[in-house]
Amino acid sequence: MIRQRTIQKSVHTSGVGLHNGEKVTITLKPAEIDQGIIFRRTDQKKVSEVKASPDAVKDTKMCSAIGQDTSRIATVEHLMSALSAKGIDNIIVEIDGSEVPIMDGSSIPFIYLLQTAKIREQESSKKFVLIKDVIEVKDKDKWARFEPYDGFKVDFTIDFPHPVFTESTNQVAVDFYNESYITEISRARTFGFMQEVEYLRSNGLARGGSLDNAIVLDEYKIINSDGLRYEDEFVRHKILDAIGDLYMLGHSIIGNFKAYKSGHELNNKLLLALQSHKESWSLITLNSQDPKTSDLANRYLNSMNGILNQEMIEVYQ
Repeated sequence: MIRQRTIQKSVHTSGVGLHNGEKVTITLKPAEIDQGIIFRRTDQKKVSEVKASPDAVKDTKMCSAIGQDTSRIATVEHLMSALSAKGIDNIIVEIDGSEVPIMDGSSIPFIYLLQTAKIREQESSKKFVLIKDVIEVKDKDKWARFEPYDGFKVDFTIDFPHPVFTESTNQVAVDFYNESYITEISRARTFGFMQEVEYLRSNGLARGGSLDNAIVLDEYKIINSDGLRYEDEFVRHKILDAIGDLYMLGHSIIGNFKAYKSGHELNNKLLLALQSHKESWSLITLNSQDPKTSDLANRYLNSMNGILNQEMIEVYQ
């Protein structure tokens, strides 16, 4: 059977929050079977915990923020994306601030951190969310939906009125049982527009943003001197975000996520819609020894084998 995963040892890193600009330290710790992904604020008088789930998402303005009562943790999506990519089911995320550090704007730093911690399989079967019927949510011309699919595929399209965005780089589809998340997605950085920065900062956002952790565009071009890591890095980052948002389910998905101009809010609405249509999905396990699930199981295991190569490590460092 495919087993649940946690990490072998505690690891930590520090950085600044993209929106609040504050320095923060994050520590990843092993967790027990079926504990799930637990975020723990350690900077408050009373330590508070929030378990990742669609209902835990309290704010989707420019990021995904989770919380309860007065405890809030923002910008969890890049870390959640890395946890999904490495198949981590159970982990404790301790943080001494209100926002996960942005690092370089991608998920490479968190992939690197997880690989440093090393993965440990646990003595219990991993559960997958199997999509059985189409579920869709819409917001004007934007939409997102789940479709049945024999694997995990993300098909995303963006549309921004800017000279840098062309039809050929606005849409990407990746089947993660056949292609590597680390190679195809992990290096894609968050991005923003110069004309929005002043407005965002006046509203308490993007205070930690810089050319070191985001792709920035003026009216005509990209202003980062090092250019893009992928020709279509913008849409690939949207896929990175979406994978993190979807992992708020706490389980890997077997199905196709397809979206047009979706963002954190619509991604979360899709998860809530999925939860309310229990007939459209089921929790299953995969076993490489079972003829019914062996192909999926083997392809999933192969997808977990990706590691950072030296070039990627140099980008992170």
